[in-house]
Amino acid sequence: MKQFFKFVFASLLGSIIAGIIMVFILFLFIGGLIAGASSEKSVDVSPNSVLELKFTYPIAERTPNNPLSAFGFLGIDGEKTLGLNDILASIKKAKTDANIRGIFLNESFMTGGEATTEEIRNALIDFKKSGKFIVAYSEVYTQGFYYLASVADKVYMNPKGIFDFKGFNSKITFLKGALDKLGIEAQIIKVGTYKSAVEPFFLTKMSDANRMQVNSYLGSLYDHFLSGISQSRKINKDSLRSIANELKIRLPEDAVKFKLIDGLKYKDEILDELKSRSGIGSGNKLKAVELSDYNSSSDADNEDGKEKTKNKIAIIYASGDIVGGEGDDNTIGSERISKALRKARLDDHIKAVVFRINSPGGSSLASDVMWREVMLTKKVKPIIVSMGDLAASGGYYIACAADSIIAQPNTITGSIGIFAVLPNLQKLFNDKLGITFDGVKTGKYADLGDLTRPLSPEEKAILQNQVNQGYNYFTKAVADGRHKTQDYINSIGQGRVWTGEQAVKIGLVDRLGNISDAIASAAKKANIKNYTLVAYPEQKSFLNKFGLGVNAEIKAHFIKSELGDNYKYYEQIKEVTTLMRTPQARMPYDIEIN
Repeated sequence: MKQFFKFVFASLLGSIIAGIIMVFILFLFIGGLIAGASSEKSVDVSPNSVLELKFTYPIAERTPNNPLSAFGFLGIDGEKTLGLNDILASIKKAKTDANIRGIFLNESFMTGGEATTEEIRNALIDFKKSGKFIVAYSEVYTQGFYYLASVADKVYMNPKGIFDFKGFNSKITFLKGALDKLGIEAQIIKVGTYKSAVEPFFLTKMSDANRMQVNSYLGSLYDHFLSGISQSRKINKDSLRSIANELKIRLPEDAVKFKLIDGLKYKDEILDELKSRSGIGSGNKLKAVELSDYNSSSDADNEDGKEKTKNKIAIIYASGDIVGGEGDDNTIGSERISKALRKARLDDHIKAVVFRINSPGGSSLASDVMWREVMLTKKVKPIIVSMGDLAASGGYYIACAADSIIAQPNTITGSIGIFAVLPNLQKLFNDKLGITFDGVKTGKYADLGDLTRPLSPEEKAILQNQVNQGYNYFTKAVADGRHKTQDYINSIGQGRVWTGEQAVKIGLVDRLGNISDAIASAAKKANIKNYTLVAYPEQKSFLNKFGLGVNAEIKAHFIKSELGDNYKYYEQIKEVTTLMRTPQARMPYDIEIN
């Protein structure tokens, strides 16, 4: 027995010592990487340089606060990613940087939303006013990247490359068949003819109303897409539509023939042209600076070189699904955003607020909490909403009380409606698993929401009344904020989705523009000319979110590596559990345009 305890003690002591050593090594490793990341020097941009833009990652609203993002960590390939804020700031700086001769748009995928691409495209159009060049090149042109690249002075493609130009399509994943096989009934409570977020749970195809609205907003997005290319490439829009409809571009030579690109070249030929355009001899090395490196030399805080002033404009970023509580940098936590709005409201140096929203919506209760803070802020200082790719359902709820709403033409917005989904798992448990339940209760509705049985007609009526009341609150908030009647808002509501361009016509949005326009509008309304920009909420520090963030990143990395393109379906199934918790003011579904 003594030997046994000796062995156990030795093993335990060894484990403890090994654990301490591993923790120590981990901290040394992390400390070294953080020190290395924090000691990065500002990039010294040489004369006659070319700024290289390459977008191969999803573009967030703000650059992630992660000093390890550029390093490979625990088997995950590192990639230094920039948010839209720093991308736009860098392009703006390059416009007046004497050392930058032009921009090289290198092969990209543009996995971000339509409005994000629009923001970058507009920044490039503004850059061209300097007289500097933009050259685009890719081996594979997706429609998203071509829309961006079409503003370039010259658009080139690899002679054996692929050019995708066939129009837009939108596809929805329906889950009813799978739920039936599992013995799960989705009990639906909703308001809104077009509030089709719940359709995948009880239909196997799109309803007529949903098909009509998707045709409408997809057509609007596509028309804007063609208009932009038509203007940049000087090609009739009807001709572009015909080229796509008949799939006339099947070979690289076809893209040249129909003037969508300027030529077919290999990468070495592109590099030679860039050298020539930037004034470097063919025998010398091209002076190219990557966007992520160039950003470190950007002075984004000095707005147009304005003199330093105590006056500030706060940009409050709200990006992701709307949830209760704190949330994080990828979700809109009602508590966290409310704190940011209060902080901006109570700071006398902050003269106006720009509320940047990029959200499909989420919890209706959390949306209402933030709506209240917008209302209070509006009473003491101007608040202007700038919409990103999405500002729909709950994302529109938190916007509607602002002084003014500015969106991109291809922003997705509206979707004014409420729904709830409560699963009935009785058949799954009884018929599939052989599990039954029994119990007692002290009141008729004590087990309301029990997932092991169907709702009674009385219970369904109670829940429907709650959802109806939520829709009433929603439409009244929009009516008051937009100075419309509630009946009118109901007529354009009902869960219907609109593009920014359509939303202006029906009064849900005031005008079209980008985040810079929103900042200018806020300054004008506050009657200030000199100001500095401050961003809220403060991004969580890397060390604060290290454990949870890295664990989640590692988990997502390995799931993505296994599922590949099917990862999106995994994400959709995960969202089902969220939709079944509380009433939702959320987009009908995740819009996917191909």
